[in-house]
Amino acid sequence: MVDNEKQPSGGLVWVAKFPDGSSKQLEPEPRCICVGLVGLIMGCRTSICNFAGDVWKLGASDPRKVVHCMKVGLALTVVSLFYYMRPLYDGVGGNAMWAVMTVVVVFEFTVVTLIGCYILLFHYSVTEVSKQICAGATLSKGINRGIGTLLAGSLAIGVHFVASHSGDKGEPIVLAGSLFLLGSAATFSRFIPWVKRRYDYGVLIFILTYSLVSVSGYRIEKLTELALQRLSTVGIGGAICVIISVLLYPIWAGDDLHRLIPANIEKLAASLEESVLQFFNDAQDDDHSKASRIDGYKCVLNSKTTEESLANFARWEPAHGPFSFKHPWKQYLKIGTLSRYCAYCIEALNGCINSGIQAPESLRQQLRSVCANLGTCSSEVLRELAASLKTMSKSSNTRFLVHEMNNAVEELQNSLKYLPETMHENAVTIIEALPVVSAAALLIEIAARIEAVVLAVDELAELAGFKDEERDQKHQEEEHTKEMKALQQV
Repeated sequence: MVDNEKQPSGGLVWVAKFPDGSSKQLEPEPRCICVGLVGLIMGCRTSICNFAGDVWKLGASDPRKVVHCMKVGLALTVVSLFYYMRPLYDGVGGNAMWAVMTVVVVFEFTVVTLIGCYILLFHYSVTEVSKQICAGATLSKGINRGIGTLLAGSLAIGVHFVASHSGDKGEPIVLAGSLFLLGSAATFSRFIPWVKRRYDYGVLIFILTYSLVSVSGYRIEKLTELALQRLSTVGIGGAICVIISVLLYPIWAGDDLHRLIPANIEKLAASLEESVLQFFNDAQDDDHSKASRIDGYKCVLNSKTTEESLANFARWEPAHGPFSFKHPWKQYLKIGTLSRYCAYCIEALNGCINSGIQAPESLRQQLRSVCANLGTCSSEVLRELAASLKTMSKSSNTRFLVHEMNNAVEELQNSLKYLPETMHENAVTIIEALPVVSAAALLIEIAARIEAVVLAVDELAELAGFKDEERDQKHQEEEHTKEMKALQQV
């Protein structure tokens, strides 16, 4: 056995006692300490390597983030010249720090978000400015911030002018009284439903800005001059951000929205096709790739906020690439909404897959082929729509695919007419047949909703002036015919 005993010096030693009554003192091995130290070093090395790998994957998945970080660094370097160069520093004085803070809080991922924040920035609380990427700092908040700041700043300067002419004793009374009245009234207005729904953020900015200006203005003699100096430095910092963001690898919200909508439609197609196969094959497959394709509709359901934010930003962007200034971005929101209607049905279809009541094989066998055909045709229509949106061209195959989908719907409806006979022959109850009938009804509803998506895409094609593949093909054939006739005449 092993026991511990106290040494005269007060330390502890380990002693091994054997059955014959002998004992031996155990000495600590230096090798154990070395092994622990090596293990600690290797653990730190592994953690550092894992962190570096995660950073590399993040940058490789979206290189635009790396470019954005470099643009922020460049903007900070340029604005720091107002401190390093004496002529520039003498021009703005100690307020140059406001230009640096403006770059930090204003530089956004997309151009339009940055421009909106810059135009509406004049705000005394720089720590409040939002720094979300792409989906943050919405236009409504920017307008509320601008209007609230402008009203509060103008009113605070006016009240300060009146208070300065009220004498030494009357000035603090006027300032404190105005702060109490306006603060109370503005706070109460936030409880009004329509104000809270539309202007709550603006009212909050009004209270904050007015409080800061009125309180700080009591100890500052030249309040207007200070405000103009801060506004000029904020303008310098914002201008640097806008110039760098627009000229160096600009990131447009319109491009992101244009890629998001077709990607969601492709996910719907994959999810619909895989869900039909999963239901009628009755397969319990744990394949991760199939599970991810089935769950693709969830991304469509969760993309509403992102789509609305990108559309709001895109409306204010200048013309770029294939998008004009008046590009119909609202139509993208309509397509996204109709796509979510399809996703709701696919979600219900997945509920049939996970239902505890399973239909008999005879019913599945009768509807398997027609339902699989309808699911495939519907998926092909969605993929063709996604390709049309990506290339911004009118597809000549869409009408044919929609016709095939409608024929598949008719075949399924005809098969459902003979379902009661099959149920009677096999003694199947209505409860047992409910999952397969619900799945068939959902597929028919999905086909109807896909037709609505087709109409919305056609409307977008007309409004945005998509290229007509069929017309271009006819034009090429006519040109080819003319060339052949000219060669024959020669």
